[in-house]
Amino acid sequence: MARLVIVSNRVPSPRQRGTPPGGLAIALKDAIADRPAIWFGWSGHISPRTDAPPSTVEAGNVRYVTADLTEQEHRLYYAGFSNGTLWPLLHYRMGLAEFRREEEEGYRAVNARLAGILSTLLAPDDIIWVHDFHLFPMGAALRRLGVRNRIGFFLHVPFPPGPLFSALPRGEALLRDLGAYDLVGLQTEADAGNLRNALRTAHLDARVGAFPIGFDAEWFAQQAVRAAKSAEARRLALSLEGRALLLGVDRLDYTKGLPNRFRGVAQLLKRFPEHRRRVTFLQVAPVSRGEVAQYRALRRELDELTGRINGQYAEVDWAPIRWITRPVARTTLAGFLRIARAGLVTPLRDGMNLVAKEYVAAQDGTDPGVLVLSRFAGASAELTGAILVNPHDPDEIAEALNAALIMPQAERIARWRDNTASLRTNSSAAWSHRFLAALESGDTVRATLPEVTA
Repeated sequence: MARLVIVSNRVPSPRQRGTPPGGLAIALKDAIADRPAIWFGWSGHISPRTDAPPSTVEAGNVRYVTADLTEQEHRLYYAGFSNGTLWPLLHYRMGLAEFRREEEEGYRAVNARLAGILSTLLAPDDIIWVHDFHLFPMGAALRRLGVRNRIGFFLHVPFPPGPLFSALPRGEALLRDLGAYDLVGLQTEADAGNLRNALRTAHLDARVGAFPIGFDAEWFAQQAVRAAKSAEARRLALSLEGRALLLGVDRLDYTKGLPNRFRGVAQLLKRFPEHRRRVTFLQVAPVSRGEVAQYRALRRELDELTGRINGQYAEVDWAPIRWITRPVARTTLAGFLRIARAGLVTPLRDGMNLVAKEYVAAQDGTDPGVLVLSRFAGASAELTGAILVNPHDPDEIAEALNAALIMPQAERIARWRDNTASLRTNSSAAWSHRFLAALESGDTVRATLPEVTA
């Protein structure tokens, strides 16, 4: 079996116990379980040198290889172009995107340097799988170094409509980069269609397909059963004093729709006062990119909303909102998800959202909770038993929460069964197998590419 070479911005540490909710490491666990593999990318560390040799850790059949970035590379490639320009653009938030030519050039320079390191690790029959928007140019950089291996690319976030993407200065160069890959995968057919249209408008071509990501639902369900009996979950359950738990689990990010979610809870209490003192909303949102002004402002807004809503509706022995910004172990969250009467997953735009699937998998099938899901999450195409909402409308969120809370048990079970049927057919193993099978069965690799210019 050919060796699989995974390339991602960050590389999971094989020494770290536990993993965060969702994420690339969870999705790729099955892809590297039964074949020799290399996982290559940024170490997460800042170094003053660009000539330091990469670090290597062997764990079973996987060789984890990482390279450091300099402070300037981190500023230009990661904080700048990746997170300041591409992240908001790809999530349809062009008004938040800031373009600086220096950052775009730094982004390309880091991709070229990492490609140079990776090229020295490759064998002729390796299959290379590059992940996410940080590494759009990686395939083209490898081709310019003479790499002829099959190279696939998977975009885990959405891809916006062509007219929106065309607002990105020098964006056509990124589209040309995608022509270096033998296969480009996206989460949904809508995202794949947007990319095809953008390529067609630019008179470019790439092999593009939709490969909705999955995860090991059966394993997660078992974890949830155990975790619901843990000290942390029992402590949470006791603190509820019989109240229904409404639960959100997200990174602290402006794409997740958290302010409107909080306002939706407030509207539930205002418009459906019968739920006062009978529900508790817990939002777990670990801080991410805390050095970025937009993220600091988001945290302040949520702090203020929590105080305002609790101040208006709380009683001496009850507060409607609990808000945690520190990381919580995924196994602990599995227990929280299991006891939640409603799961709130209401991003303004999301590629897939594995937390939505984890909530479904965690439920007790004899008395399941209800998933309230944004229609703009990729998971909405698969989880047909969810109550779909427009995340821009707090009143619609409130109405969905009310429906979830009063829903008869028979209907909750029927919706849960619809959702779990999808989870069973689209595991992470099935997702990676479909993508890699399509990659390996494709046409001959593309020719070496010339230098990319704007």
